[in-house]
Amino acid sequence: MPPRARESPPLSRRAMPCFRFAGWEREQGKEGGEERQGPARSQSARSNSSISGSECCSLNVSSEIGGESFGRYRQLSLSQRPDTLRVFTFQELKSATRSFSRALMIGEGGFGCVYRGTIRSTLEPRRSLDVAIKQLGRKGLQGQKEWVTEVNFLGVVDHPNLVKLIGYCAEDDERGVQLLLVYEFMPHGSLADHLSTRSPRPVSWGMRLRVALDTARGLKYLHEDSEFKIIFRDLKPSNILLDENWNAKLSDFGLARLGPQEGSHVSTAVVGTIGYAAPEYIHTGRLSSKNDIWSFGVVLYELLTGRRPLDRNRPRGEQNLVEWVKPYSSDAKKFETIMDPRLEGKYSLKSAARLASLANKCLVRHARHRPKMSEVLEMVQKIVDSSDLGTPEHPLINHSKELASDEKKRKGLNLKRRIADIKAGEGRWFTWQKWTPKLVRTQ
Repeated sequence: MPPRARESPPLSRRAMPCFRFAGWEREQGKEGGEERQGPARSQSARSNSSISGSECCSLNVSSEIGGESFGRYRQLSLSQRPDTLRVFTFQELKSATRSFSRALMIGEGGFGCVYRGTIRSTLEPRRSLDVAIKQLGRKGLQGQKEWVTEVNFLGVVDHPNLVKLIGYCAEDDERGVQLLLVYEFMPHGSLADHLSTRSPRPVSWGMRLRVALDTARGLKYLHEDSEFKIIFRDLKPSNILLDENWNAKLSDFGLARLGPQEGSHVSTAVVGTIGYAAPEYIHTGRLSSKNDIWSFGVVLYELLTGRRPLDRNRPRGEQNLVEWVKPYSSDAKKFETIMDPRLEGKYSLKSAARLASLANKCLVRHARHRPKMSEVLEMVQKIVDSSDLGTPEHPLINHSKELASDEKKRKGLNLKRRIADIKAGEGRWFTWQKWTPKLVRTQ
């Protein structure tokens, strides 16, 4: 569950079902339901309140923290923790959330609960910072694996369009191990909140273009600019958060995966959110950076249309967004038919058509013909530059600059060591055991 604000009742749309099988048809008749598939039987449906992909999907990466052994904190090896992250005590985070008060809860899902909290700045103890605190539920190994994955990845990446992980807590108490993550607070919630029909204020056209640009920047960093390639694997509006200045940032790295060399792929069990995963990944389990490109194309059409990728409440011919837009996106006379009516015509038709053309390039069936993320970013940048965009919203007070400055000063030389550890697959802090990829059974 990504950290987000709860200044009003949740606005997010019904969470998309997560999957470990080929095709969304197996979910027919389970409106809004969620089902986990895999070696174990599917578990009971979870809450419909903004559950992210990493909260209800299985990550086929095993940590050295095994099923039974994970239950005790003393078996976690934290001696080589990265300098970039703060280590919190459970009591600190309990105090920060007023004993995890439900009044401060800003999200709830399969992972556990997310609370808004307040912590002290390490450089200026008299100053407080708003944060989002995610507490792992003590049921299920899956959330524990994703907790490890988020710490491993977010402990080394650093980009303005990625949500910052401030620190973590892994501590024993009388009830067992307590695992928590502390993120920067994102007061404007997720893109899914604002695209929802329940949002009192729909996203403006200028804001949609800015979100597309910020998202492309974040993905480009992960694919091409970071020290090692990362495949995000769960791109969707609920994982795109908006800070106090309406900058979009990718969140929830529980399903992230180290990527292969350019032009190659790795085979994994299929995980993700129905409607966003690339077809070749669903049917073969072959994972590459081009899977994220497909997901980005789906998100672009969500920005254009305001519709979810799969919506069974619509007529049969309109339930699948990607299929529905095909006859309209290439016909200039019909193109306006697909545009979000909540925009009330307040958009540039030329820019919208160009964005749809880019989405179509990302949604090419053959992965090798999709553009790289750097090419996608360049095209989005040109669309934004050619558009006259005003200020999308009045920004709130900015705390993120202080937080970024605070945390930046904490970075040490062990960053490259951590990167080398992850590349080698033998991180000395949190390590992953060797595991055998499993292909999904296609229908």
